Amino acid sequence: MKRLLIIVAAWLVTPVYAVPAVGEAVPVYTEDQLSAWFVTNQHLAQVKADGCQLVQDIQARAEQIESPTYQFLYGDMLAWGVCVAKDVELGIYYMRAAAQQGVPVALEQLGRYYAQGMILQQDKQRAIPYLREAAALGNTRARIQLAQLLIADYGSPLDFEDAYRWLYQTVTTDKRQHQQLRQLRYQLEQKMPANIIARAKRRSSFW
Repeated sequence: MKRLLIIVAAWLVTPVYAVPAVGEAVPVYTEDQLSAWFVTNQHLAQVKADGCQLVQDIQARAEQIESPTYQFLYGDMLAWGVCVAKDVELGIYYMRAAAQQGVPVALEQLGRYYAQGMILQQDKQRAIPYLREAAALGNTRARIQLAQLLIADYGSPLDFEDAYRWLYQTVTTDKRQHQQLRQLRYQLEQKMPANIIARAKRRSSFW
């Protein structure tokens, strides 16, 4: 009897090891990771590469926590049917929610959609405020698109100075993009008085 009790007691104190899961769980994306992927447009590819494991987490952070970066991510997933059932209207709703909270990539993307007539009905004038706000927040793609629209006589001449200044401030190691920025500045200069050009350059030096 004593021997049986000893055996039972020994079994009770023996550590129990969990059965290892198949594959490793994907950690929830950080805000910095998302921001970096937005810049390179890798966010949807990353969600797919992770086997769509974080869909519920992404949805919860968009719907319940109302994280603006996750709202944009979830909205983009919905708009293009990435790891979720495609729902363009709901996707645009979450993109707008992110844009209202000042997410540059959301502002740029909505502006681009209006400018190009992609998903949304084409309205280049309506694209201007989105692109202008994103450009002011440092989004390079928005700065380029805003300048292109202004050169094509959309928007207001009152925006020329800011658009020129933002192009002047933009730093890039991409030679092709650097040439594009310089060409856009030259085209804007043809529409601007010399004193406004000089002022824009002068203000850029304090940035």
